[in-house]
Amino acid sequence: MARANRHYIAGYVWHLTHRCHKREFLLRYAKDRHRWMQWLYKAKKKYGLVILNYMVTSNHVHLLVYDHAGRDVIPKSVQLSAGKTGQEYNHRKKRVGAFWQDRYHATAVETGEHLKKCIVYIDLNMVRTGTVNHPSQWLWCGYNEIQKPRRKNILIDYEKLRELAGFDSFDIFQAAHRKWVGYSLANCECRRESKWTESIATGSNTFVKRIMSQLGTQAGGRKITEAEESFQICEEAESYNALFDAEKCDIAPNNTYNWNVFNEFPVG
Repeated sequence: MARANRHYIAGYVWHLTHRCHKREFLLRYAKDRHRWMQWLYKAKKKYGLVILNYMVTSNHVHLLVYDHAGRDVIPKSVQLSAGKTGQEYNHRKKRVGAFWQDRYHATAVETGEHLKKCIVYIDLNMVRTGTVNHPSQWLWCGYNEIQKPRRKNILIDYEKLRELAGFDSFDIFQAAHRKWVGYSLANCECRRESKWTESIATGSNTFVKRIMSQLGTQAGGRKITEAEESFQICEEAESYNALFDAEKCDIAPNNTYNWNVFNEFPVG
């Protein structure tokens, strides 16, 4: 999987996926999914993270972001939200060990049509599992925030999302977003697509070639393939220790935390 902290290039949209350790259902409790959102909000305020969409499931998270300031903003934000969530869970459960896998995956997504499809792919995650029939029924996702924007404690950057999706107003984008999801549900287009979670980049041929060029030597050994009306840079099969080596220390049971931080943050 892609070494996210090495592959970030400013000026692009990135789809991040991060799974719990051994794919365990460590986010099965609503309070922990909620806390991840709270810490994500803290990361946004602290580092200026630009969030476009998100999904918290019972054993992994999806995060769609725009890198406007270089690679440090995204890794630091993920480290804060993931590290604090794991730390609190381990403290509460008197659990020792890693909460997350020691790597997370990053895929560069082209704006426009490909961004639209990625947004819907994230929205439909819990529909794919059969947990809900519509993303609005799952509280811990960006679909509800897009359709019912918040006045405070806002996670999604509505204007940047509108701009990158290519719409003149957010109202028009909202209406289109509802139609995209409705069409996918009506046509049973909810299947898993590996290009969103297992490639380094996905989009047009021109887009992925540009990413390949900008990666330079970091793209060595990888190739561009075509699949389902898009192109992608395939990742090598390899294992490594990424940014979250430090997290193993962050979530140690002897660390402390303030459980009341951001308790006013609304769910949904």
